Amino acid sequence: MSDKKNVPLSVLDLAPIPQGASAREAFHASLALAQQSEKLGFNRYWLAEHHNMTGIASAATSVLIGYLAANTTTLRLGSGGVMLPNHSPLVIAEQFGTLESLYPGRIDMGLGRAPGSDQRTMMALRRHMGGHIDNFPADVQEMIDWFDAGENSQPAVQPVPGLGLKIPVWLLGSSLYSAQLSAQLGLPFAFASHFAPDMLFQALHLYRENFKPSARLEKPYAMVCVNVVAADSERDAKFLFTSMQQQFVNLRRGKPGPLPAPVENMDNFWSPSEQYGVQQALSMSLVGDLDKVRHGLASLIRETQADEIMVNGQIFDQQARQHSFALAMEANNSL
Repeated sequence: MSDKKNVPLSVLDLAPIPQGASAREAFHASLALAQQSEKLGFNRYWLAEHHNMTGIASAATSVLIGYLAANTTTLRLGSGGVMLPNHSPLVIAEQFGTLESLYPGRIDMGLGRAPGSDQRTMMALRRHMGGHIDNFPADVQEMIDWFDAGENSQPAVQPVPGLGLKIPVWLLGSSLYSAQLSAQLGLPFAFASHFAPDMLFQALHLYRENFKPSARLEKPYAMVCVNVVAADSERDAKFLFTSMQQQFVNLRRGKPGPLPAPVENMDNFWSPSEQYGVQQALSMSLVGDLDKVRHGLASLIRETQADEIMVNGQIFDQQARQHSFALAMEANNSL
């Protein structure tokens, strides 16, 4: 086992819509966070595809990536991820080919196979008219073949732009499936332990043990996503964290909505069974002051041997959110 101290730190942004705010305000908040992330030295900044969720504004992921890319200069931007079974691979390849053509060397494509929505929304996305989840490995391979095509390649169907642009492709997962497929295809792998931590270590082991080197990647590269809510005191951080806890309870009750304002006490909000379920789902969360987050990051890097850490932070107040990400980077730099 190597002795990693600190590793690159990146941002996952769900473009949260706080209670009382609009999607437009959420986009402006995402831009402010992206610009801060660029200044602070975050490695990459990814946006996640979700549909029919009134608290998440990043449904049109590639459009939002373009907005942030146009207003930053060096930050890597990407999807964390695009849920490929919701889409035609050709359309997604063209969207990311367009982004890569406009912002060369700055675009990542992270792909997932979950719906990012409920059954009715899946129907509205026309997933029932094709695009079956079992096509996922073939769809991923088709994308890679397009992006890695040589100069003289002339496939009958091709993304324009996109062909031959070598756009980095990642697979995202919260189970063992994408870990196995990433290893088989020789792709970097990101695990969503910020909401589904149970299989983290099993997935990382499976990925590393079965990894096959490819033209894209010589050795395994694993990124682990966790929640970080950092503040000047542990009490303040725990207070801010209640927004995310409430959001998860609401989701489990089938009532997703805007990101709630934090509360002083969660006991009046959740039942014991809801508390257990949410605490389990959010167990990979570093909540506290600078020192606590520093120790948490050190333990996470040591235990997972991750090559990169991605940080998610659903925080109601924009200033507190930006401060939390700044503290996360300060903690990582001090390891």
